[in-house]
Amino acid sequence: MDTSNITVNTQNSILIDIGKKIYIDPFKIEDDTHDADYIFITHDHYDHYSMPDIHRILNEKTVFIIPASMEMSLRKSTPVGSQICVVPGQKYETEDFSFETVPSYNKLKPFHPKRAGWCGYIITLDGVKTFIAGDTDATKEAEEVECDIALIPIGGTYTMNYKEAAKLINTIKPKFAIPTHYGSIVGDISDGEKFSKLVDTDIRVELKLSGG
Repeated sequence: MDTSNITVNTQNSILIDIGKKIYIDPFKIEDDTHDADYIFITHDHYDHYSMPDIHRILNEKTVFIIPASMEMSLRKSTPVGSQICVVPGQKYETEDFSFETVPSYNKLKPFHPKRAGWCGYIITLDGVKTFIAGDTDATKEAEEVECDIALIPIGGTYTMNYKEAAKLINTIKPKFAIPTHYGSIVGDISDGEKFSKLVDTDIRVELKLSGG
């Protein structure tokens, strides 16, 4: 098992390439590739649900996975592609993989209310479970996740900070941990190294952030 097929552009903008291209929260995409087989959206904030970036990777066969609360917004903005509208705490199937949804929310901060129904995702590919947490705090649902690879926000302010994220990772114990959502809008670029130093040594931390 490795993470060589995972790239992190900026914020929570992630690409998993399994031959099929799986994008999560595309943001600050530079090229018009129109190569997305799947686009996962965690919630509707501009740095996660960016229509200019979505249209750079969209094609007529793209499948969207999106919280049900955002369905009408997406239908108005994208005339092509099919949709899987999801709610937290459920399991789903596509032609190429299965996935689960995890509630993604703040506990005491107002930015990501639980009632919005926004989601993190656990995507199962060839038996490997990859958790993309989205913008969340270290919630009780996140603490119950079982996964092999975890992509976790560490920037603070709108999400957990690097200390809280490291504590969560040490609780759920994936084989790999990849920090996201820092080094640009919130969180210093040095937070990645600080996070790494707090994670248990039997968990491999990989710093993949490529854009600020």
